[in-house]
Amino acid sequence: MTTHPGGPVDARGYGGSLQPGVHPALLVIDFVQAYTQPDSPLYAGPDIEGTRQACQDLLALCRSAVVPIVHTNVAYHDGGRDGGVFFRKVPALRIFERGARSPLAEFAPGLSPEHGEVVITKQYASAFFGTTLASTLTALGVDTLLIAGVSTSGCVRATAVDCCQHGFVPLVVRDAVGDRGAGPHEANLFDLQTKYAEVVTLDHVRTYLAGLNKT
Repeated sequence: MTTHPGGPVDARGYGGSLQPGVHPALLVIDFVQAYTQPDSPLYAGPDIEGTRQACQDLLALCRSAVVPIVHTNVAYHDGGRDGGVFFRKVPALRIFERGARSPLAEFAPGLSPEHGEVVITKQYASAFFGTTLASTLTALGVDTLLIAGVSTSGCVRATAVDCCQHGFVPLVVRDAVGDRGAGPHEANLFDLQTKYAEVVTLDHVRTYLAGLNKT
């Protein structure tokens, strides 16, 4: 299912493929207005609107296929007491302080959770770190995780690596993940495909889910 050049195993033993399972879930990581608004310190750049639209299409596809859906957002106690070193390293995260009540912390248009969809609030890069995500997916019988959201080089990458380490097959949907620049975006997709995940397109997800519905 990989769409990344160099998919076959190379001479050093990198680049093998992971076979997705039959019980997928969708994880939408931190797709809030902080990444879509040009006046935000976390703005992900002009290409983010295309990523947002692709993520909206992916959400609709997974809802139609009755795939479990999990969203994440970020929130901190005032002063970032629960944000540790990460909060100190990235001062822009202050917009997620609960007392600030910033509209930038709200989900981006078209990406708000619907009734019955799980929302996990996190404080660090990986959606697995310090949260109930792994136990939630296990309880749902999930074996494969479709990963979308922002940013490719940060929370998406950290989550995909942890996904692999928790024993779920990570499928990073390249159309539906975004970053501030093409360089870090493409470099991290390349590395994820090489070592930790399968990088797939929205069209491949559509084919994958259609195949599951026939079984």
